[in-house]
Amino acid sequence: MNKLIHIGFGNIVNTEKIIAIVSPDSAPVKRMVQRAKENGTSIDATQGRKTKAVLVMENNQVVLSALLPETIVNRAQAESGESDEA
Repeated sequence: MNKLIHIGFGNIVNTEKIIAIVSPDSAPVKRMVQRAKENGTSIDATQGRKTKAVLVMENNQVVLSALLPETIVNRAQAESGESDEA
């Protein structure tokens, strides 16, 4: 069964389809988000708030979240039963 995690404001994504969770602060990520918006492959799950995490999905879609990347990773690890050893 697919594992789903909450990424804020009632929005949920499939953890098996996530390639990366990155911060939106760097120039390459900003360009990637802008291109996704132009191509119609972005999903804005921020509900009008500041984007704090960008989820890159398997199907080349980009999901914008208002939660910090660390928060999303912690939720994904809690769902899978993993512990953070780092």
